[in-house]
Parts: sequence; C-alpha cells; structure tokens
Amino acid sequence: MKARNPKFGCVRIAQQISQAFSVEIDKDVVRRVLAKHYRPGDGSSSGPSGLTLIAQSKDSLWSVDLFRCESILLRSYWVLVVMDVFTRRIIGFGVAREHIDGVIVCRMFNQAVADQPRPKHLSTDHDPLFRFHRWLANLRVLEIDEIKSVPYAPTSHPFIERLIGTIRREYLDRQFFWNSVDLTRKLEAFRDYYNEFRVHRSLDGTTPAQRAGKLQRGSAALNSYAWRQHCHGLFQTPMTA
Repeated sequence: MKARNPKFGCVRIAQQISQAFSVEIDKDVVRRVLAKHYRPGDGSSSGPSGLTLIAQSKDSLWSVDLFRCESILLRSYWVLVVMDVFTRRIIGFGVAREHIDGVIVCRMFNQAVADQPRPKHLSTDHDPLFRFHRWLANLRVLEIDEIKSVPYAPTSHPFIERLIGTIRREYLDRQFFWNSVDLTRKLEAFRDYYNEFRVHRSLDGTTPAQRAGKLQRGSAALNSYAWRQHCHGLFQTPMTA
C-alpha cells in the first residue's frame, strides 16, 4: 500500500491490523518492520490529505462528481461517483460511453443511487453538466437540495476529489477493463471492498460501513488467521481462519 508520505502508509497498516486482530500497534513499530523487511518496487503515488469533516449526520450530505477513464481498447468512458460525506461510503457508480449531456448525467445518477435512501443535500461542482435544466429538474423531483462548491477551488470539494484519486491510484490504474459492463462490475467490486473492509485514517481506523452503524466483525487471532481477497486478488485483508 503506497502513499505520498510513508508515515501515512504506516498508520493505515497499523489501523488495519488493529481492526482485524483487536491488537494495538504503534505506527513506528510498523515503520521499523517495513524498513527492515519490505523492499518496494519503483513508482510513486499521490493524493490529497488533511481533509476536514463537513457533514454531521449519515446520508444528510452526498457528494457527486465525474471522471473519465479508458478501456483496454482505448475507448473513453465517463464514471459518475456518489459518496456519503459523513461515513465516506461509496453510494454507487454510473457509467456511460464517451460524449454525455444533462440527460445522460441524470440517468447515470439514478443508476448510482438506485434502491438507496435519498439525502437532504447534494454537493456538486460547477461543471456545466450539473447546470442542465434536466439535471436540476431531476433533483427537484427527488426533493434534494443542491449545494455548489467554490468555483475553481477543488479543496472546497475535498472528499469526492480524494475518493476519485483513490479509485484511480489504487484500482483503475492497476486494472484493465473491456467495456461498460466490465467497468461497472469492477467498480461495484471496489465499492464493496472500500465500504466494508478498507480502513480509513480519517475515520480513526474504522471502515465506512462501521461508521454507518454496521456491526463490527469478530477479531482474528494472531496465531490463526487467513487472507480475504478482494477485487480478484488485488487487495487482501486478514480475517478469522
């Protein structure tokens, strides 16, 4: 697990061990073990840090944003991602091919939030796609109030920007996909891993699912545990054997 600052990676690993085994371990111990035994390959990653909590209750404020990626066949796809700010849960994804407009963005949003409770507020940036009449009408029908971020200031929309960076850096930059169906399936697999198993430093070493009120799994024993694979083996987390 890579990070811009190695200290952040040590904190994440220490929290993951604590969450799995109910054993308190200091980040400096992890750092010394890694310095002695771990030999990473070349490469680096980047991503924002130092985020500030801006929501006060679960499902009160969601954030939405768009990003683009390319398939192994070099075809462009747009991905709309929706997250709950307070719990950091990924609510869902919407996927569409190449050129999109307000109607398609509405369809992507409805796909991403299908079968989910509606939030009170939705945070968006100033992308023209979020100013279409059809988009605004869709929010009125769903009785969702839209909150705009500060123009030309990505730091005013930090959580969703950080999430998109994580999806790219930790997953899509390391995975091939063929088409929209394959991309959707792989994004859903990442959502399950991200929400249920990936601990978050900003959530004090817990997962978004736990922050949302889901019961914590039983702790694994250090002398008897197994590895749970996620996203076709790209990620592994310890579990009770």
